[in-house]
Amino acid sequence: MAPLDKPAAPPPVLRRSRREDGDGSVQVRMDPKMKIEGAKVFSVYGKGGIGKSTTSSNLSAAFSKLGKRVLQIGCDPKHDSTFTLTKKLMPTVIDVLESVNFHSEELRAEDFVYEGYNGVMCVEAGGPPAGTGCGGYVVGQTVKLLKEHHLLDDTDVVIFDVLGDVVCGGFAAPLQHADRAVIVTANDFDSIYAMNRIVAAVQAKAKNYSVRLAGCVANRSRETDEVDRYCQTVGFKRIAHLPDLDAIRRSRLKKCTLFEMDPVEDIVAVQKEYIRLAETLWNGTEPLAPSPMKDRDIFELLGFD
Repeated sequence: MAPLDKPAAPPPVLRRSRREDGDGSVQVRMDPKMKIEGAKVFSVYGKGGIGKSTTSSNLSAAFSKLGKRVLQIGCDPKHDSTFTLTKKLMPTVIDVLESVNFHSEELRAEDFVYEGYNGVMCVEAGGPPAGTGCGGYVVGQTVKLLKEHHLLDDTDVVIFDVLGDVVCGGFAAPLQHADRAVIVTANDFDSIYAMNRIVAAVQAKAKNYSVRLAGCVANRSRETDEVDRYCQTVGFKRIAHLPDLDAIRRSRLKKCTLFEMDPVEDIVAVQKEYIRLAETLWNGTEPLAPSPMKDRDIFELLGFD
């Protein structure tokens, strides 16, 4: 009888390696050399359309009013984060890199950094073409360029204005650089639901990076009862309240910050709130570690009467 073929060896057991940036993440850890040193770094997150760019730009202006040297980095393909600071749409880092066939050594600082209101320095990182690439790559290339040109050496505050909801590691990339994350929300279910997802993203990043949550800003909201109820439930904190004023909407249409608007009573009150928020963040906030809720639990808390 012919000898039986030797049975094939069983396939090797694939051992799952430790997740670097939270369960399910496939994002590569940041090169330690890319860490922003010397400046206080804040990342601003929130539901799409909630007013992150307006909040970020006015916060940058408020920091500048405190005498701080500020750099704002817009992380949205729309590249309109710094619109009210510079009065026009700036070309993105990706656009500028593409113009030199991605030979970054050919770029000058003035090719991608622009001075805005009250000396705030403005960069629009941009994003990959729709449906391709990853926003995390864009953030990494922007920080690399800023470091190569020593543009972070004399900066006190860096603000990342990050697009929409956190749905992948790319959107969370600025958290690798940030000291504190600020979430912009409104007093409604959808905004708070998005905030809860962002809380979970920051908690995942906090396992391996120094970022911590500073708190949330209630924006475009007459009341704050729903925001406060969520914060009380999960152990979070509201650190500012910006009312639903038509003057704030008009400031965007006028291509200016709130600090350039006519000093009527309502506007002055909002200016003071932004200054107070900037002082709070500059002086340091306690590192918050709220416990994000399950979807069903949020519906039970906020979704039904």
